[in-house]
Amino acid sequence: MTSTAASVPSPLPRSFASDNWAGAHPEVLSALTAANAGHAPAYGGDPWTAEFQELTRTLFGSETEAFPVFNGTGANVLALQAALPRWGAVITPRTAHINGDEAGAPEKTGGLKLLTVDTPDGKLTPELAAREAWGFGSEHRSQPLALSVSQVTELGTCYTPDELRALADFAHEHGMVLHIDGSRLGNAAAHLGVSLAALTSEVGADLLSLGGTKNGLLGAEAVLVLRPEAAPGMKFLRKINLQLASKMRFISAQLLALYGGDLWHRSASHANAMAVRLATGIEAIDQIGIAQPVASNAVFATMPQATAARAQERFAFGAWPGDPELYRLMCAWDTTPEDVDALLAALAG
Repeated sequence: MTSTAASVPSPLPRSFASDNWAGAHPEVLSALTAANAGHAPAYGGDPWTAEFQELTRTLFGSETEAFPVFNGTGANVLALQAALPRWGAVITPRTAHINGDEAGAPEKTGGLKLLTVDTPDGKLTPELAAREAWGFGSEHRSQPLALSVSQVTELGTCYTPDELRALADFAHEHGMVLHIDGSRLGNAAAHLGVSLAALTSEVGADLLSLGGTKNGLLGAEAVLVLRPEAAPGMKFLRKINLQLASKMRFISAQLLALYGGDLWHRSASHANAMAVRLATGIEAIDQIGIAQPVASNAVFATMPQATAARAQERFAFGAWPGDPELYRLMCAWDTTPEDVDALLAALAG
């Protein structure tokens, strides 16, 4: 007789490589189980999706249109493709996720030209965007018709409401839309002490990729069209881009669990607090420094490669591309103080 215990995997070691490595939050799993009851209409005709639509209108404004999708790359490509014509281009920081971490999906799948700008801290500004906001009306240049920024940025920095409002104003003055890649929007809102709307609809953003997977969901994101006229093709492009779920209730149920109460804030605040704890401990270790102030759940630390290699025997994390002594350490909703202290002990040797 086969032992059932033999089929139960041992707990995997904790990681600081990415908040994507964390599992699903127990409250999210409970919501999935509750949604797994009987039959429900497919392709978004279910009560969970309808409730999520109403929730987004409460959180982000009465005109919001919500489109649950499978993943963040799909959300970003879908949002930008729905907003831009074939000749459209997107101004974005060179370090933005859509440029450096999506394998060319905006260009290859979405048919979008990315116009990248170097930024000292990962944040786009109107002055920096102006470097690529030219050639309007020229048939020899892709037309800059969107700004796209990541919140939180890939360098762990956060845009303030005023900074985002300035970008939205610049975009609209030039006939462009503002898209926010909000895969870690909750971490930014928790750090800044503001609402989700204060970083999106209230500052004039047009499109939002609303994150979930990095904050405890099991592969669930959404595109929010904050101004309906900004992306009239969303209803049709979601399936063309392979992002229309037949059993959509299981995506919507997760999003409801995260954003229907305070789970998003609790989880993001905890991850942020663990990052602060980690950064504080690192500052006390010789030969290791903090590269920039911690403003989310990311810690960027400089250290000798030998020090990193020693700690990597127990914990997964990696060097930042282009700088072999700069390392990104990510905390997640389930990172514990004990995890942080164990990493600090490994770094201290």
